[in-house]
Amino acid sequence: MSEAKPFCISKKEDWEAYKRVKANKGAAGVDDESIEDFERKLKDNLYKIWNRMSSGSYLPPPVRTVKIPKKNGGERKLGIPTVADRIAQQVVKARLEPEVEPLFHADSYGYRPRKSALDAVGQARERCWRNDWVLDLDIKGFFDNLDQDLLMRAVKKHAKDRWVVLYIERWLKAPVQEEDGRLVPREKGTPQGGVISPLLANLYLHYALDRWLAANYPQVPFERYADDVIAHCRAEKQAQELRKAIAERLRACGLELHPEKTKVVYCKDDLRRRTHSNEKFDFLGYTFRPRRSKNRKGKFFINFSPAVSNKAAKAIRDTIRSWNLPRRSDKAIEDLSRMFNPMIRGWLQYYGRYYRSALYPAMRCVPWIEILPFGPSGNTRSCAAIFAGQRTGSTASRGALRRCLPIGRWAYGVAP
Repeated sequence: MSEAKPFCISKKEDWEAYKRVKANKGAAGVDDESIEDFERKLKDNLYKIWNRMSSGSYLPPPVRTVKIPKKNGGERKLGIPTVADRIAQQVVKARLEPEVEPLFHADSYGYRPRKSALDAVGQARERCWRNDWVLDLDIKGFFDNLDQDLLMRAVKKHAKDRWVVLYIERWLKAPVQEEDGRLVPREKGTPQGGVISPLLANLYLHYALDRWLAANYPQVPFERYADDVIAHCRAEKQAQELRKAIAERLRACGLELHPEKTKVVYCKDDLRRRTHSNEKFDFLGYTFRPRRSKNRKGKFFINFSPAVSNKAAKAIRDTIRSWNLPRRSDKAIEDLSRMFNPMIRGWLQYYGRYYRSALYPAMRCVPWIEILPFGPSGNTRSCAAIFAGQRTGSTASRGALRRCLPIGRWAYGVAP
């Protein structure tokens, strides 16, 4: 490379990063430039990113702050980078991820290739059967409070390219633009919403928690999805001691356990019949608690297992009600199917993986239209007219849709 381009970054890397950012969509940053606006001068814009990054002159713009309400009250701040900055972050992520991904713990599931939240829930489900106690950890304001100096030490240890270290340091120091337009310098944390932030968070907790647990408590299995962590213990005393030890470890790394949300939970079932103040916990949209189950021989028993949480079920019902289906008489049933089925399928595929029957009451709010029903005359609008005047989810509306589809199957085993 010439002196004008000290860093070896190919234009193909920029192009692949752009395609990934476009696929993920996302809102505009401080420059109010959407992906569609960026594409109007796509060739020029990608060249600018490549030219500045390969010459070392790329300076990230401020990150726009957006406040979103939390389910349990309060607000969460998201940092929204510009489209161009998201592409630049994706270029760096694509270089750094292959270096650090093989180092991560097998029980770290968040934002990793070939791992998912359902994998973490399934692993936790099996370990709750084998261990009587769970330590449910909640790290207070993790993304806003992680120590940038400790993070940069980890980045410098694993990044082979000098420009990767340079740009990550610049992103961490980039100011934040509040909703009133004020620019606030950032001294700690990483924006929750940046492309590279999840990878940096995993790298930070790999050293702050995962490796430390594996070295000091190898007998304690755990699952971590980003900053959501649960650890499995044999005895209550072990769980309480582990809680104190983790609190001290995180304090040394600039983090803090939430005093109210962190708790020790007893995994109660037919064979474990003690009573405890905490006998359930939430993890990744599922509630783990004692539930009535049936074995292969048809005998019922109490099992400690996950099912869709009340918060997630309420969010599903609220979303379905916002569709206002009884007032959609202007739409054919096939149009409604195309509009809403992708979201319904997503709910069923995620929340219906374990103890699916707990999800059915929330899904009863909407007539099931996975398979396009046809009226007696073959006119799809007749079906829409049948249920449009009925209360959504009522016996009459469900019966009307059943009569519209005398043959066929109801996807995922859910009938209207």
